[in-house]
Amino acid sequence: MQAALRLGAYQLAYSEVAVHAAVNETVELVRTAGLERAVKFANAVMRRLALGLRELVAALPEETPEQAALRHSYPDWVAGVWWRDLGPDQARELMRAQNEPPERAVRLNARRRGPVGCGELDPEIPGALRVERIEDCNLAAGFVWPQSRGSQLAGLAVGAQPGERVLDLCAAPGGKATQLAESAEEVVAVEKHPGRARELEANCKRLGASNVRVLNADALSLPDGLSGFDRVLVDAPCSGLGVLAARPDLRWRGQPLPELQRDLLRVAAERVRPGGAVVYSVCTINADENEAVVDESGLEPDPLGEEWPQFAHAARPEFLLTLPHRDHTSGFFIARLRSSAG
Repeated sequence: MQAALRLGAYQLAYSEVAVHAAVNETVELVRTAGLERAVKFANAVMRRLALGLRELVAALPEETPEQAALRHSYPDWVAGVWWRDLGPDQARELMRAQNEPPERAVRLNARRRGPVGCGELDPEIPGALRVERIEDCNLAAGFVWPQSRGSQLAGLAVGAQPGERVLDLCAAPGGKATQLAESAEEVVAVEKHPGRARELEANCKRLGASNVRVLNADALSLPDGLSGFDRVLVDAPCSGLGVLAARPDLRWRGQPLPELQRDLLRVAAERVRPGGAVVYSVCTINADENEAVVDESGLEPDPLGEEWPQFAHAARPEFLLTLPHRDHTSGFFIARLRSSAG
């Protein structure tokens, strides 16, 4: 009951969902949950909230992390992390931006050119197209892949070159793996879950990425012979604090993510050739999962900020950090690291 009312209230306060639709959906959710006796109560609460909830929320203070968390509908700890890492002003801007409708962007598939309708080529991310809507026919034909500009930047930062072998350790659903395959000779795409591995294979086929080899395996327990790669991408599981409209509270509390991220970086360093590159990317804005994880790896960072100064991390310019309120895309932390020359 409480969860249904919270979802409905969020729609009324932050979304463009019509008032009657938000009320009806909430009431039906309560009914579907078998709470028939509470249906009238839920209807009454939602109709009362519809009279001025948006204005009430807009008038709430946001001088402290806790106040801002309430006003913008975030867990207290998320607001606290951004307050710490970005400062109060940027944290507030970020929270506002994360409640706006997400960008619509696709990556043009270099292997299958075709009509993709209207869109605006992004001047900063080669191959990125901003669109009003993603056409199902274009996706089914493999002309485009829905992928945020921040995610596409992470793929570009890998720097895959012709003739190279690339390992993608957390590959499903395949956006970055197929992006890398446009340049590299071979991409080995690792996915732990069988269903997602099958989805990954289907997406590679749809996009014509025949040089991607899908491996259904745990990235932390790879076959011994799988090594000597020129580049390794670690697009690690994370709290998702950079994904527009994400609510990552349960995922963060469910497992120690920095520990998993460090383990994946360790595997990448073992599988890359001496002097090769390891790219660590996560769609989160949280120093504990970003620069802290990289610093513990012992790998030497390339100065990515010199290649992409518009996306340079403000405090650590050797890294990239896209910010939704500044860059109008999902938040991505990106580091390119060098293994020992051996």
